Amino acid sequence: MTNNQNMGRVAGKAAWVTGGGSGIGRATAIALAAEGARVAVTDIDGEKAHKTAVEMRKKGYSTLSFQLDVTDENQWQKGIELVLTEWGQLDILVNNAGISVAQSITDMNLAQWRQVMSVNLDGVFLGTKYGIIGMKRGKGGSIINVSSASGFKAAPGASAYSTSKAGVRLFSKCAALEAAQTEPRIRVNTVLPGGVMTPMWSSMEGWEIWKEQAGTEAELWNKLAENTPLKRFAKPEEIALAILYLASDESQFVTGAELVIDGGFTA
Repeated sequence: MTNNQNMGRVAGKAAWVTGGGSGIGRATAIALAAEGARVAVTDIDGEKAHKTAVEMRKKGYSTLSFQLDVTDENQWQKGIELVLTEWGQLDILVNNAGISVAQSITDMNLAQWRQVMSVNLDGVFLGTKYGIIGMKRGKGGSIINVSSASGFKAAPGASAYSTSKAGVRLFSKCAALEAAQTEPRIRVNTVLPGGVMTPMWSSMEGWEIWKEQAGTEAELWNKLAENTPLKRFAKPEEIALAILYLASDESQFVTGAELVIDGGFTA
């Protein structure tokens, strides 16, 4: 254990980050660990979660990793018991795992619609449920659900994604009100990123065609950010810093809030 874990903004806390194998989840896991937390890194791709954890351990951080399908309640039950057995507490849960389907409503099939809802909305429900259950066995804590600016602003071809992320927004407020009535106190907040440079984009159908049309990947990122007032997409680390704030005791009086991080896109 390094000195970083003896002092820091979330020192002594135990955290769990879903979708931690890449993008915002990976950046968040590293940011929390750098500020003193022990971090469980999970992902549908267990190997990616493991690689993130190995990288963190090389820096002296305390971490564990395991495969997690956020739509599987049984895996959540096993996961919470593993974290509590390992560390005896859960103080921070970041429901970050998510997927997107870039399809028009008429081209999308019901299975695709349901898959997005299952991961993006059901997964957040299960994570919040078991996060609250785990935190009640300790001293309370902070749950941060990752929604999206797309939950505010509609876009063609993103109906499933936008609908699921809008659902995360209101669900999180309901959860915040319920959790505020319990002892120990548990806070629930939402971050809503705009465009972020994550692997989710490059995994979307059509990415290679878009890149070819733009000329280079850098030019494609610039084109995608044209409607963002700051004229760029965020780095995952910038979203992770906002999550770190909501995870820390600096935000003790913040619950049911929405922190929009979108470069002015929804202004």
